[in-house]
Amino acid sequence: MSKSFQLEGVLPALVTPFNKEKEVNEESFRLLIDTVFEHVDGFVPCGTTGEFDYMTIEERKRVFDICIDQVNGRKPVIAGTGAPGTKQTIELTKYAEDAGADACLVVTPFFLHPSDKGIYEHYLQLSDSTDLPIVLYNIPQCVGDVLPRRVVEDLAELDNVVGLKDSSGDLTYTMEIIEKVKGNLNVVVGHDEVVLPALAGGCTGMILASAQIYPDIWQKVIKAVKEGDLETARREQLQVQKLSRIFTRYGGTTPIKAALTNLGVKMGTPRKPLKIGGNILHEDREEIRLELERIGKIPPSEVNIDRPDLPLEKRFEDIGISPEQVSEKGIMIGEGNAGEGINKVSIDLVAGPKKGPVGDSFASQIVYLRHGFEALPSILEPNFSPKPSTLIVPTVELKNLRQANIYYGPAQAGIARAISDKVEEGIIPRDMTMTHVMLTKAFVHPNALERDVLFNNFVTATSQAIDEAFKEVN
Repeated sequence: MSKSFQLEGVLPALVTPFNKEKEVNEESFRLLIDTVFEHVDGFVPCGTTGEFDYMTIEERKRVFDICIDQVNGRKPVIAGTGAPGTKQTIELTKYAEDAGADACLVVTPFFLHPSDKGIYEHYLQLSDSTDLPIVLYNIPQCVGDVLPRRVVEDLAELDNVVGLKDSSGDLTYTMEIIEKVKGNLNVVVGHDEVVLPALAGGCTGMILASAQIYPDIWQKVIKAVKEGDLETARREQLQVQKLSRIFTRYGGTTPIKAALTNLGVKMGTPRKPLKIGGNILHEDREEIRLELERIGKIPPSEVNIDRPDLPLEKRFEDIGISPEQVSEKGIMIGEGNAGEGINKVSIDLVAGPKKGPVGDSFASQIVYLRHGFEALPSILEPNFSPKPSTLIVPTVELKNLRQANIYYGPAQAGIARAISDKVEEGIIPRDMTMTHVMLTKAFVHPNALERDVLFNNFVTATSQAIDEAFKEVN
């Protein structure tokens, strides 16, 4: 009878919202369910993302009740009833069954690791105690061990064991399970980073933390795979790959609650010892916000960029080179722009002899670092800087590590590549590579995201600036 339950589709592993007193927030939980309802095929309360292991038995029962009541039979509810011991698991599962859940998700017993026989007996006793469809749950990164393949194969023979959620991310394990169970149970992927290959390999759906952030995108992936349109599926997966990586590698709960806050669905903070400020870096929280903007989940934030519109010869005053000095013989300037939107970059370049205003400014930028405007050398590859030696100075203050990472990496490599190319082409005379230095004032939008695009834009913009600066030399 239980085998008629079909484990498939896009199923969110729901967070559990807490109020300021760290109690279950019923109003917020109902709001979360309503927010994602349209795009999902069911709901999974009290899973790993739901912080089940930080909740009492009674709290978990209450969460089951709220979820089942809010869904009201319109879609399946798979209650997370796993616990370290068999007795607690049976108690929670029986409660979920009586409350009206459609299935239960049961993690492998953890902390004190039983033998393979003990694991089998755990699930067998659960199976004998309930008619509720049982979904096995493999998550070795939390449990500390893999749900043994042979045990899964044996459990698949039980009438009410209907599925397996595999959160390992180990596709060799996933594929072996799919091969071994031979249609006796459905396998769903629980690792956000490998959804596409898991679906292509035979998984029937997904239970994911990210399915409460972008379930519509996962629906597109699963639809495309069913239709054999792997190009579309790949495109959809890749656009959320960075977010999926952040969610997975920070343990789900903390970054998901941060993302939901950005979406205007406030779920409170996780329970201790989890903590948003300590468990996830500020730079990664900022990355989450920007990625949500990029995929259209939230509107772009307004960023005030104070860039005075000055003639090129006046743009170097803040680094100690006056317009009068720019006009001196032997000093060359140029500018370049490339890209569109937040990935547009601009380069203002000044070149001159080491003995002179440009050389003096070069030395000053190295010795007297300005907070938020620290100058770094262009680097073609580790420990190799092209000649003429070139410093890169931000034109917009860098306020956090995320901005510094997105700025300095592509800027250093892209500018260095352009310099190397222009020396090779003869635009920069080889005899100047040792006698001259250059400074580039580089602009990148604080919300820029795509490093590869920025690198190419820096190459193009710097090439333009060098062509202009050295046009009188050749």
